[in-house]
Amino acid sequence: MSKAKGLQRWLVAAVTGGALLAGAVQAQAKPPECIAPAKPGGGYDLTCRLAANGLQEAKLIDEPMMVSYMPGGIGAVAYNHVTGVRDDDPNLIVAASTGAALNLALGKFGIKHKVDDVRWVGALGVDYGAVVVRKDAPWNNLDELMKALKKDPSSVVIGAGGTVGSQDWMKAALMAKADEVDPRKLRYVSFEGGGEALAALLGEHIQVFTGDLAELKPQLDSGEIRILAALSEERMGGPYADIPTAKEQGYDVEWPIWRGYYMGPDVSDEEYQAWADRLKALSETESFAKLREGRGLFPMAKFGEDFHQYVKDQVADFQQLSKEVGLTQ
Repeated sequence: MSKAKGLQRWLVAAVTGGALLAGAVQAQAKPPECIAPAKPGGGYDLTCRLAANGLQEAKLIDEPMMVSYMPGGIGAVAYNHVTGVRDDDPNLIVAASTGAALNLALGKFGIKHKVDDVRWVGALGVDYGAVVVRKDAPWNNLDELMKALKKDPSSVVIGAGGTVGSQDWMKAALMAKADEVDPRKLRYVSFEGGGEALAALLGEHIQVFTGDLAELKPQLDSGEIRILAALSEERMGGPYADIPTAKEQGYDVEWPIWRGYYMGPDVSDEEYQAWADRLKALSETESFAKLREGRGLFPMAKFGEDFHQYVKDQVADFQQLSKEVGLTQ
């Protein structure tokens, strides 16, 4: 081999190796990203912004987190994208909620998709379901409402922001089931969202709204509504301190709406744990407590494998519940 050819090959190898090294550094330097599996402005957008704003303010990320949107299939499009395309991206987290767990349980992400197809990394906050009536409703407490439902399920018009099988419908179905009322006999009206359903309640088009605590504070403060029960494990603080839980009134129903994140299935254990630790550290800062409260969320501290197991258990519970309320066989 001539010296000229040898030098040429050495230069090619050096340039190629340098390019590969630069590419690796560039990949590692990619800014963090959160996918909201919906259009801008909804709950998933809020969940991504919660992480993006909180992590940057707490200086737990070096670069601003990018928020991108991937609507479609009530979350299925994003789930499929992460499991099939960006399965090992260490810079990507995806917003999720109790609704995602319910949709997985009902097979709405597709039969092939299971809860273990991704790595559930952590939750930064939680809201709770609520049973809501107008201030002039004939029922003074949850027990009076439940007796009316038991006597004639079709006599009470219930409405919420979702069709049969949605989170809001499941709240009503579980309340009915707790008093041995067939959920399929409920008179249920679905709306495009919680805001529309709440407007229907105030406009006397429905009598009961199964919503979420966080969205009710303005109407609660103005005295337009009464919350007969919070679907939480224990009473909440602050403006909700006087609201009894369904459980303390004799109806064993809880509905937590967590706000969390998942990652691709092939992300390394080190990167997965780094994100779990990062989210946990964020949850413990005073600045984040203010940010979370400003979004109307309550504390929730589940990260890493603890959170992954929590979601697995929740999906299994939802699968059982869906059979009990007649949604699946």
